Amino acid sequence: MALSIFTASTVSCSDDFVERDIVYQITSENYFNSEDDYYNALIAAYDLLHASYPNVILGEIASDNTLAGGESANDVIGWQQVDQMIHTPVNSNLRDIWNWMFSGVNRANYILEFKDKTDFEGKEQIIAEARFLRAYYHFELVKWFGGIPLKGDARFALGDETSIPRATKEEVYASIQEDLLLAIEDLAVQAPEVGRATRGAAQALLGKAYLYDGKYSEAAAVLEQVITSGNYSLVTDYNSIFEFEGENGPESVFEVQYTDIQGASFDCLQCVEGNVAVGFSGPRNYVGPLFTSGFSFNIPTPEGAAIFEEGDLREDVAILNMEEWIAENSGTEVSYGPGYNDTGYFNRKYIPRVRSSEAAGDLNLTNPNNYRAIRYADVLLMAAEAFNRSGNDVKARQYANEVRRRAFGDTDHDFTASGETLLSFILEERRRELFGEGHRFFDLVRTERAAQEIDGFVAGKNEIFPIPLEEIQFSNGNWEQNPNY
Repeated sequence: MALSIFTASTVSCSDDFVERDIVYQITSENYFNSEDDYYNALIAAYDLLHASYPNVILGEIASDNTLAGGESANDVIGWQQVDQMIHTPVNSNLRDIWNWMFSGVNRANYILEFKDKTDFEGKEQIIAEARFLRAYYHFELVKWFGGIPLKGDARFALGDETSIPRATKEEVYASIQEDLLLAIEDLAVQAPEVGRATRGAAQALLGKAYLYDGKYSEAAAVLEQVITSGNYSLVTDYNSIFEFEGENGPESVFEVQYTDIQGASFDCLQCVEGNVAVGFSGPRNYVGPLFTSGFSFNIPTPEGAAIFEEGDLREDVAILNMEEWIAENSGTEVSYGPGYNDTGYFNRKYIPRVRSSEAAGDLNLTNPNNYRAIRYADVLLMAAEAFNRSGNDVKARQYANEVRRRAFGDTDHDFTASGETLLSFILEERRRELFGEGHRFFDLVRTERAAQEIDGFVAGKNEIFPIPLEEIQFSNGNWEQNPNY
């Protein structure tokens, strides 16, 4: 668990008499004394969102949507293990998710620990954003690992792992819901700056947390508030959502903002400012228009690529069929190098695009493609599910069919079913609409369909992932490992 959010800096000072090192350390006594201090701490709390890229790519690889891919069966071995459902507590990639999301929690906790130290106009918005971010990081952690340690509005400190127990999953969801309810009260409807959390983002995340927690009536109510607010709408052109010009558009409820600034290396992937998942998902040794090369991970399965109905405009946006792409560009040189698990398909939403001015350094670390963490279409489908489960199929069909009509450009493909049949249709619609966006594995788990859809999935074990072995060892017996690991 990461326990510090600011790194002390050492500065060498010298004069005629003495040469010495002066260590400056940020503490509660010399920080949180001004608006700028709180604002800069908030930036630090947002910054760990960049490190959520493995959550997205592994959320696909763990599911029936995609295969690990890469150069060989040993390329990023932790991803390969998750793909085959043979992962253990010794998995550096799962450990990264644990460490980096807890770093985000601790940065948010630092702000909340000193939320009452200094007053200034607009502080309520900053505190509300810190609560939203903590809820976001907690939600990622509980999805992946189940119950986790909670410390309230205080930073984790060395030694806490031996005394603070893992909270139950129910307690974590209660904490997430409390944070978001408090955040909603003070968050602005329109973000103070692009990329910052809004009231709608907190309501949407709260609805999602309710849905995962089985509180369907509560989920329906809060998601409908997002829908009826009038602040979001489906864009007409589904393809535009995932291009650079579609970032932060009317369908965006919350996006993780990435840039092409060179801020990391493969030795510090949590330091990235670019979307690493995009480079990892690109076709290996690609030559041709629109896209650039990557490492050929996150390869759609043939079954996954075939889920779209005839006339569904989303198919060509979600799936890059390399054979068809080469044929479409017959007058241009187009080629790629098939990697491990190659199926000829790629996750078109999140593979590298040609940029007008390439960034310095390793281009696979500087892809500026934002991650659309919560889209309005996702809100509509979550609301459809929640209303169906609450017994209101009229609204369930209404919201699901809004998504369907955009996908087909007509009303001929509207759902007319009810009850369990409608629920099944809605869940499959989520797969089609959100293919490649990191949600599929968790949708299968929470709807208890994972064992029948994912090869190698063991019920009673693989619903959550193992706590990293180091954390179990550090806790000195305080934390039990997840079942059957």
